[in-house]
Amino acid sequence: MSGATRGARCGFCAGARAIAGREFAAYLDSKIAYVYTIAFVLLANLVFMNGFFLTGTVDMTGFFELMPWLLPVFLPAVAMRLWAEERRTRTIELLLTMPIRPLQAVLGKYAAALSLFLLSLAGTLPIPVMLCFLGDPDLGLIVSGYLGVLLSGAMFLALGMFVSALASDQIVAFVIAALFSSLFVLTGWDAFVAVADGRWPALSLGTLFCEWFSIMPHFEAFVRGVVGLSSLAYLGGLSLLFLWANALALELNRE
Repeated sequence: MSGATRGARCGFCAGARAIAGREFAAYLDSKIAYVYTIAFVLLANLVFMNGFFLTGTVDMTGFFELMPWLLPVFLPAVAMRLWAEERRTRTIELLLTMPIRPLQAVLGKYAAALSLFLLSLAGTLPIPVMLCFLGDPDLGLIVSGYLGVLLSGAMFLALGMFVSALASDQIVAFVIAALFSSLFVLTGWDAFVAVADGRWPALSLGTLFCEWFSIMPHFEAFVRGVVGLSSLAYLGGLSLLFLWANALALELNRE
């Protein structure tokens, strides 16, 4: 690798890090980071503890099964301000005129949002620690489940960022991102699949949506401890697709 190439890569990473630091500091200066983190951790832990005391089972299956219903609500709330706020305050024009490429800005903001999500997930780690003290849980299943939550959350954040780049209002960005995120979950819900297949039996639309659109088959594979290449490619590919679309939208706006 030539020195010029290394320098270009270092410059690209430095720009992305600068945006990430700026954005994470903005999160900490606002109330949303604290409200989001506390609400997410409390709700996730309370729901798990309620199920734990009812069943007495030393595993986290119930916790992971709850996540697909929480993430489409909480993560759009994190992503909604990333670009919509820049538009509202008219700082996006200043950002796009700086010597920073749109992809650097997208990756920097994404890294900041992902860091906040990781911080929230870290608040749930007392659950596996408690289970290890109380019994002998399957740590492989726990790690696989957390990986599924992380990859699904990363995809929802990328989707929320893309929607925020197209919206001029945070509330609009939140509603649209939450709606589309929920569709990724609801289309894999057994009740939806049964109703859609029953309504159009010749087309089997419910099964098609579940197998080709919904995240649920992939997420449930992680919960069962199956870390498959197809699931990694699906969730990772969608995240990259939304990030690329976000950068493209900014590039077009820059012109």
